[in-house]
Parts: sequence; structure tokens; C-alpha cells
Amino acid sequence: MEKNHHIVGYITNIWVWVALVVLTIITITVAELDLQMLTVTVALAIATVKAGVVLAYFMHLKFDKIILTIFLGIVLLVFLSFIVLTFVDYSFRTTAI
Repeated sequence: MEKNHHIVGYITNIWVWVALVVLTIITITVAELDLQMLTVTVALAIATVKAGVVLAYFMHLKFDKIILTIFLGIVLLVFLSFIVLTFVDYSFRTTAI
């Protein structure tokens, strides 16, 4: 049984690194801006994009079978639902006087 190993070239790794550095700079810039309630949301969105880039290239998910991507999507949806439910619960709590 022969396995096909995908080797990512140096140029691709450099471009991925540049993309991650640029996204990190954008995250730092967003943290300095006064976006009020959107600051955390924008920072988490950028972090999600960075995680996607790492998953796709450094963990070779882009080159694996589609079923692994589907399983990862299901796991992320379950995780996201827990995060959303936690924030919904937290937002409806009342403070004791």
C-alpha cells in the first residue's frame, strides 16, 4: 500500500508565515482601536482565520481526504454552540445588589 505524502514547498511556507504575521499585526491593531463591543468579536474572527491557515497548511488538512475536514467542521460547530450558549447564559444573568 503506497501512501502519497504531500510536501509543501518553501515558498508556500513563507507565504503562510507572512499571512500569519500580517494577521497578527491586524489583531494588534484591532486591539488598539476602540471598537467597543466588537473588539473581541473581530479579534476572535481574525484568530479563527489564523487557525484555519495553520490547520490547512501546517497540519496538511488541505491535502487530506474531505472526510477529515467534515469531522473537523462538526467538532467546531459543537464547540461554537457551547461558546454561544455560554455567552447567552452569561448575558442574561442579573447581578445581586
